[in-house]
Formats: sequence, C-alpha cells, structure tokens
Amino acid sequence: MWYHFIAIGGSAMHNLALDLLEKGHKVTGSDDEIFEPSLSRLKEAGILPEAWGWFPEKIKSGIDAVIVGMHARTDNPEWLRVKELGLRYYSYPEFLYQHAKDKKRIVVAGSHGKTTITSMVLHVLKHVGMKFDYMVGAQIKGFDRMVSLTDDAPIMVFEGDEYLTAPFDLRPKFHVYKPHIALISGIAWDHMNVFPTFENYVEQFQIFCDLIEPNGVLCWYEEDDELKNIASTLRPDIRSIPYTEHDAEIENGQMFLLHSGNKIPVKVFGNHNRQNIQGARLVCRELGVTDALFYDAIQTFEGANKRLQKIFANDKNQFDVFLDFAHAPSKVRATIKAVRTMFPNRKLIACLELHTYSSLRKEFLPQYSNTMNDCELPIVYFNPHAIELKNLPMLTHQDIWAAFKMPNLKIFNDSRQLFDFLTSSITKNSVILLMSSGNFDNFDLKNWIKSIQL
Repeated sequence: MWYHFIAIGGSAMHNLALDLLEKGHKVTGSDDEIFEPSLSRLKEAGILPEAWGWFPEKIKSGIDAVIVGMHARTDNPEWLRVKELGLRYYSYPEFLYQHAKDKKRIVVAGSHGKTTITSMVLHVLKHVGMKFDYMVGAQIKGFDRMVSLTDDAPIMVFEGDEYLTAPFDLRPKFHVYKPHIALISGIAWDHMNVFPTFENYVEQFQIFCDLIEPNGVLCWYEEDDELKNIASTLRPDIRSIPYTEHDAEIENGQMFLLHSGNKIPVKVFGNHNRQNIQGARLVCRELGVTDALFYDAIQTFEGANKRLQKIFANDKNQFDVFLDFAHAPSKVRATIKAVRTMFPNRKLIACLELHTYSSLRKEFLPQYSNTMNDCELPIVYFNPHAIELKNLPMLTHQDIWAAFKMPNLKIFNDSRQLFDFLTSSITKNSVILLMSSGNFDNFDLKNWIKSIQL
C-alpha cells in the first residue's frame, strides 16, 4: 500500500508513518515545519520531506490512502488535490478505528492521567505476554513507538484524547473509537478554544459514554462529581465500575502499594498516580490479568515521557529535577501536590510554562488561582511569540499576577533569563519541577542539566 501523510511531522502522525513503513508499506508525506524528535526519526527512516511546505503535485492517483493530520487546514493545497482526485482519505483517529473495528477496543479518557493510565496498561500487558495493538500520547520505556498496528492482535488500547479529529471532522478524537472497555479518569475544563463552556466540555464525555459498545464497561473515578452524574445515566447494558485511589504509603521517599497485607514498591508517586494505578488495574482485570500478575508488572513501570520524569538527580545533596506535561489547572495542582508529598522537607521550585491556547487566554487564567500554593517558589513562563502565533491578545505580567493570586510569583518571558534564574536558585535539599506541554521556546534542557553544579 502507498500511504501519504499530510502533516507528517506531528508526534502521533510520524509514529504512525514509521509503523506503516516498518510493515513494508510505501510512505510519503509533507509538512510546513518539523521539530525534534520527529525530524531525526523521519530522516533516519528515509521519509523526511525534502522541503517544507505543501506540494499538490505529490498527490497522485496511485496513492492508496491519504492520512490527514489536525495541523492541516481545510484550504491545504494537498488536501484540495486529494478531494479533486477522489482519493481515499482518513483522519488519524479514523484510520486507527478502521484498523481496529474487528478487535476489542479499550479507550482511556479523561482530562488528566490518560497518558499514564494507558502507559501502565500497555506495560502490564507486555509484561504478561499478551498480544495487543496500541496508540498512546507519549514515548514509553520499552516501546519503540507511540503506535503499533498488527493483523493478529485481538485487542487495541487507545489513549482517548478529547481534542478535535481533523479539519474536516470536528468530533473529539475519542468519539471515533467506540470502546468495549472505557475508562474516564476525571473531568476538568480544558481546550477552551474548542469547548467554550465547561458544560459543553462535559457533554463530550457524556457522548463518549453513549458510544460504548453494547454490553460494554465503564471504569470511572468516583470522587469526580461530573462523572457521578454521567455514570448515573449510563445505558442499562453498560457495566459501571467506580474506583478511588489505591491504598499506599510513603517510606523514605518510596511509595508502596498496600494490597492483601503486602507492600509493593513502585517507581511512580503521588495521589494522582494512586488513582492511575487503580484505574489501570481494573482495566487489566477486564482483560483477564490477575491482580498478582498486575502487581508483579507495575513494580517496574517507570512512567511515560514528561510525566513526572526525573531528568536529574543528586542524591548526595538531595537535589532533583522533574519534567512534567502538566498545563491545565487541575494537572498543575495535582503535580505540585505529588512532589510536595514525596519531598515534604525540601524547597520546591515549581515552574509552569503557559503554552496552550486556553492557558494563554486572559479570561481563562483565573482558573489557575492558588494552583501553585504547595511550593516555596512559584514561577510562570510564557513566550510572547507563542501568543502571536495563536493570534491572541498579548498577556501582561499584571494579568498573570492577578489571576494566580500569589504575591511571590516570579514571571519570565525569556527562556534564557528563566533558566539563569533557576540555576541561581539551586540549593541543597531542593527540587525543581518544570511543567509544560511545550518546550520553553526550544530551550536546550540537556545542556542545562549538564551545567548544574552543587
């Protein structure tokens, strides 16, 4: 088969392109710009576009299917050529669904934790030797790619993102997958540019539940009021499985799960990960994995990329640096609380990059009020260029101070100045937490880490 990707450089799109290439298919693609790590991975595979931009002459009648990424607009010249020639085309989510439509589908959704829960499920299934296809939103240790499709696996595990499917299909992605087993970790307003009100956002999860296959299963976090309301209106044929945090305790900076009189050490920590583990356990149980096998496997789970990922450690001086994907207010609060609980006696320096469309909107900023209270030194970074690219009104420092309501809040809009300040703030018995769905304006974190001295 010959597959052409419009917007091949996206994190999800390039992983699918690499998977199809490995299966022996012909893969081509275009994009207007591609960043790392997509750039190097596509180049190494020999399918990096020769030039940035959109080239309708690449769209030919011999192409078997075109896969269109969300980054492509409806006036994209390659997309217009696809329609002119009448070629078969798919959004990324629709392509995955068509592949998995005859398999048992497991979809993990929620405003927070869905990447980690999906990663935990994949880690356990691999540990027990079960065959499965998957799609997850981050790189995971032990997996070459974020997506893998096979002919013989009987199940497919999806991370269910609520963001839009494609320029020509404005459904949330998780409405496409129609799960047999679904999980929702919680609901906290996000994607303000697409879902302008909280009620509209919540409605998407109700629709998701309505799309569960007949006699399906919904696992849901029962401390979430919105999920309680949704669970109370499920179809009679859907089995409802509520869950709370897994019992655990912390000893000397190590979290232990408590189960049947046993203490099981794990490499992740935080109350939100106690929720994630419990949800993953229930999903795995529905797939036939016993608790004994689950606990054996989960001990070696190290987390997904940028999910409380430890990128520097100096045990002698009790200093660590963590990198996390937190960006929405609920995620910021939960991530800071997790680090605070794990290191109660350390100075906590927490830095949040405002990068998403919602977080850069002045009217959304008050959602962050008091989210950083559990740290000694709160810092916010934003890049004015990112605001310009999103065609949003420029933020001022005063806008941010007024919204966060923290008089000791430090604000930066130059990444070099930010990391110089972080370097000067490093002390023994401290921890730095970097939170962003972006990359701090392409700042070289690796070289900064190498420069750290205590």
